[in-house]
Amino acid sequence: MLRPAVSVVVAFHDMAREAPRTLHTLSAAYQRGVTVADYEVIAVDVGSEPPLAEGLVRAAGTNLRLLRFPRTPSPAAAINAAVRQSVGEAVMICIDGARMLSPGILRLAAAAFRGFADPLVATVSWHLGPKPQHESMLDGYDQQAEDRLLESVDWRSDGSRLFRIAALATSSQAGWLGPIGESNCLVVRRQAWERLGGYDERFVSPGGGLVNPDFYRRACDLLGPPVILLGEGTFHQFHGGVATNASRDIRPIRTFLQEYKAIRGVSFEPPAGPPTLFGGLVADGLPWLAAATRRPMAQPPAVQRNSSST
Repeated sequence: MLRPAVSVVVAFHDMAREAPRTLHTLSAAYQRGVTVADYEVIAVDVGSEPPLAEGLVRAAGTNLRLLRFPRTPSPAAAINAAVRQSVGEAVMICIDGARMLSPGILRLAAAAFRGFADPLVATVSWHLGPKPQHESMLDGYDQQAEDRLLESVDWRSDGSRLFRIAALATSSQAGWLGPIGESNCLVVRRQAWERLGGYDERFVSPGGGLVNPDFYRRACDLLGPPVILLGEGTFHQFHGGVATNASRDIRPIRTFLQEYKAIRGVSFEPPAGPPTLFGGLVADGLPWLAAATRRPMAQPPAVQRNSSST
């Protein structure tokens, strides 16, 4: 049996509404230019009530499987354990199972590992809705509004249409031209994951606190500026998340920053270097690229276009 190029590890916790959409965006029926033999997906259920259904995971493809772990505030240990059970040459981590993927991510990620020696491959983050969700919720945006919004575009047949109904996350305000504060769909070679020690399990805050920005920061330090997948991204569904969907006055970022400093001994600073762009653009992504070019940049990104991109 051939080894898949990529193992995708995606974590879920109490996401009965969001999980079916995310899993569909990880299926070979949705992702372009890949087959079920090219990658595997491990759905990590961290103590959901009710548990994530095995049939729901399997329905998305024969290359998807479910691992269940006890309920813990942070998913770091469960994600690390799932990676140890994966077999792909590269590891893709999606810490937040509420984030839908655009349809070229898996093909482009695999291509990036053929084109670069030891890259950190990363994606830009969007929120569904008119603004970042901690802002749009103040104007009445909720799950029902989001359901109607998703029904307004045929994203299942062409996930690039999600760009029409989304706003850049605060960690990705510079868009594809970067830099970004973290990536909610990032990929490294298995050897790099092991050299980095995976997620740091000392991050025990709800949702992992800054465990994902911490890994991204350390990966940039080890591997160099990220290779950003041009024309691709993830789209966060509104689900009452501990940080993303908390109102500004109760967002736990101060606690997360304190935990980070206690672990690392320094205050958190996101990577600042310019990325390398890899991929191509679809029509629905052009307005976002145009908007990004109007933002001042300290240093322009390098560009390597994948000739097979659309």
